[in-house]
Amino acid sequence: MQVLSRPPSGAPALVLNADYRPLSYYPLSLWSWQETIKAVFLGRVDVVSTYDTLVHSPTFEMRLPSVVSLKSYVAQDRPPAFTRFNLFLRDAFACQYCGRGEDLTFDHVVPRSRGGRTTWENIVTACAPCNLAKGGRTPREAGVTPRRAPHRPTMYQLQDHGRRFPPNHLHESWLDYLYWDIELEA
Repeated sequence: MQVLSRPPSGAPALVLNADYRPLSYYPLSLWSWQETIKAVFLGRVDVVSTYDTLVHSPTFEMRLPSVVSLKSYVAQDRPPAFTRFNLFLRDAFACQYCGRGEDLTFDHVVPRSRGGRTTWENIVTACAPCNLAKGGRTPREAGVTPRRAPHRPTMYQLQDHGRRFPPNHLHESWLDYLYWDIELEA
């Protein structure tokens, strides 16, 4: 991971909740500079840190925000949506049968042909070879066991899992608000 001293491409702003924690780690909660300026003028956010880059009109000038915090707290305890991305995030982007991270699909633990439903509690991440090998059988019949039992994650669990996947680059002004083990490059 690279820590940048100049604004990343597009000069996005890190968006923090009113408690100064990121709204999301994976994907990282970023707004375009245009969205951020709009939110500043509408009074929805406080500017916490800025880039050296200026934007201006004939009558106004300001530095682009690099970190903003929402003025109103957004509750993070809502149940997460069941999506392919959230499923892969719950399972740490790894096949639950062999541990590989390539060619990922999702597998119905109890096959649909046997009444299995598409729910958090019946779906696991599986690589295509393991999914094909398991086929329409139960894990017991196929002689495999998911590494972790499928379950409905909380938003906090998904956020925690997201911390394991830092982006390729971060701006130095964001570091005080993100909680990854980051080695700074000279």
